[in-house]
Amino acid sequence: MYKKELTAIKKANRLRNREVFSDDLVDFASNDYLGLSENKELLKCAYERVLRYKYHSPKASMLVNGYHQIHKEFELYMSELCGFEESLVVGSGYLANIALIESMVRRDDILLLDSEFHASGVMASKLAKGRTYNFSHNDEKDLENLLKSLKYKRAIICVEGVYSMEGDLVNPKIFEVVDKYDAILIVDEAHSSGSVGENLLGVFDLYDIKPKKNHIKMATLGKAVGSYGAYIQGSHEIIEYLINRAKSVIYSTAPSVFDIALAHEGYKYIQENRESFLQKKDEIFTLVEKKFGFIQKSLILKLEYGDNQKVIDLKELALREGFLIGAIRPPTVKSAIVRIILRLSCEREDFEKLFSIF
Repeated sequence: MYKKELTAIKKANRLRNREVFSDDLVDFASNDYLGLSENKELLKCAYERVLRYKYHSPKASMLVNGYHQIHKEFELYMSELCGFEESLVVGSGYLANIALIESMVRRDDILLLDSEFHASGVMASKLAKGRTYNFSHNDEKDLENLLKSLKYKRAIICVEGVYSMEGDLVNPKIFEVVDKYDAILIVDEAHSSGSVGENLLGVFDLYDIKPKKNHIKMATLGKAVGSYGAYIQGSHEIIEYLINRAKSVIYSTAPSVFDIALAHEGYKYIQENRESFLQKKDEIFTLVEKKFGFIQKSLILKLEYGDNQKVIDLKELALREGFLIGAIRPPTVKSAIVRIILRLSCEREDFEKLFSIF
């Protein structure tokens, strides 16, 4: 039924496939930034945490009886850790962005998306009742021009802490523009929570920004934390509103109890080992600068080639040398790139050997 479409994808060297890779490969492709997916002690601690309760699955929506004590404990822990009034666990980052954008952008509101914002936000914008506009990537002046020129009841602005393909950080001047125009800011910290900041808590931590009533944070648990799921943080008013209006919260089974327990253990471990992670990160950033001349600011290293076949060939070359890297092609990115995740659990010798390929 879709033979012609698949043929076109193949001809453009854009065909994607699922594959189970060998454990013998050194992983520089996944979003497991800190290597916690390999930490069996965290797995054991999470298992023991869940065993203390009668139920080990959520069973239903959070608004029926799927809300578990483990969910509540994690939310309270994360609120205190990050300085937000309240937190809300969600099934995934995709569902979290849909929950926020679909429910919050009402009629007469405007939604302003960074042009590089995640696909989940773009999809969610189709469900929003207000008008949607894009502003140039990380450009606070373009954002301000839109806020000055448009008429609206509320303005909701969406940015990422670390952009997943570019690897660059959100421009901190955007926070200033948001506050100047009394707008609402949603910060997707999927790739920044657990990887940047003195406490490895993301860009609020990195820029020393105290959360305000108009600030909302979303972060995933399937990347640096080594689990699965997501959480949203904001004021009590925002969280209460989402519980009552966000369809992907109301009509979804509550998040996995075990995954939330594992995330709780993961965040505790990150805080306990913060200094060693920061030291390793500094060492790897110095190595990147020496090899490529980049001033690296995140754990995502982007090498742009602009040729679909070239990045596939480089991925195959890396595989033969024992390394797994990302070959990212359109439409995920505008121009084909090699994407290397600077996983802090990898050895310095592996970094040096991989970099020598390029």
